[in-house]
Amino acid sequence: MTEENILKVETKNGVGIITLNRPDKLNSFNDELTFQLQDALKEMERNPEIRALVITGEGRGFSAGQDLQSRSISHDKGERPSLGNSIRRRYNPIISKIRKMEKPVIAAVNGVAAGAGASLAFACDYRIVSENASFIQSFTKVGLVPDSGSTFLLPRLIGATRAFDLMLSADKLSAAEAKDLNLVNQVVKQEEVLSTALSLAEKLAAGPTKAFGLTKRAFNRAIFPDLDELLEYEAGLQEIAGRSDDFEEGVKAFVEKRAPVYTGK
Repeated sequence: MTEENILKVETKNGVGIITLNRPDKLNSFNDELTFQLQDALKEMERNPEIRALVITGEGRGFSAGQDLQSRSISHDKGERPSLGNSIRRRYNPIISKIRKMEKPVIAAVNGVAAGAGASLAFACDYRIVSENASFIQSFTKVGLVPDSGSTFLLPRLIGATRAFDLMLSADKLSAAEAKDLNLVNQVVKQEEVLSTALSLAEKLAAGPTKAFGLTKRAFNRAIFPDLDELLEYEAGLQEIAGRSDDFEEGVKAFVEKRAPVYTGK
């Protein structure tokens, strides 16, 4: 069944605003939301009137990542979907587009950013976060590999040692901890997240955006030169993990609200 209005798009003072709008699901991603987000990013990249972007979430979450309820339906039918192909079609184009777009992109992180939702925030140029926000590399909780660029982006943002620990432990990283690690630019009160992000975006939109775009191009070449290659590698690894017994058990345990019992198979 098609959901309506799961992505809101608007413009204000040269700023494009994209709002993930599945608040009852903590803005978790289903197929439709990922494809609509891809289309919105393409449109904003092409529109010369839009000189900076803000991405945020409706309600109390930024994005909880993949909607595992949809994954459980496939498993109930005895299917093991190709997660590698899903990532290639759905998530990788989003991450690649944000990084290659020669416009500043700001994540206004209003709540939890988990899994691919965290990856989305990591891909942005700025992260303005609520004091109630948190980041979780939740992939291993269901027997999966961090994807959507997390294994590439997070170590470059906070360092290899802490990034690897967060990926394996799937521990929650608070807004204050994220600020201490220089993962975020600013931590503000919950009610000030969007207004702060918009203020920054409008300031950037009024600046020399051609120079900003070229600076981002140079920055990508210096810091993120092999992102597309790594995105493809992650997809290949996720294909293997997605066909494992551990993933099937992880999804079942999540849906049944119990602790998973993993076998390493």
